[in-house]
Amino acid sequence: MHDITDLERRGVPGVFVASEVFVDAAQAQGEALGFQPERHFVNHPIQDRTDDEMRELADKAFDALVEKLTGQK
Repeated sequence: MHDITDLERRGVPGVFVASEVFVDAAQAQGEALGFQPERHFVNHPIQDRTDDEMRELADKAFDALVEKLTGQK
């Protein structure tokens, strides 16, 4: 969260990506930092997934991430 906040404040657009168990933590951290970046949450857990499963997660998230970065559907 600190990295995306720093990048956004420097004018570099970004989207915070985390697994869904971190929704509340991301909200709390954003409130503490005074910034609520665009965010996208993927299914949890991710640590035990294969490379192919991670690619599938990324493929599923791609359109939403691009939309959040550009504001265009």
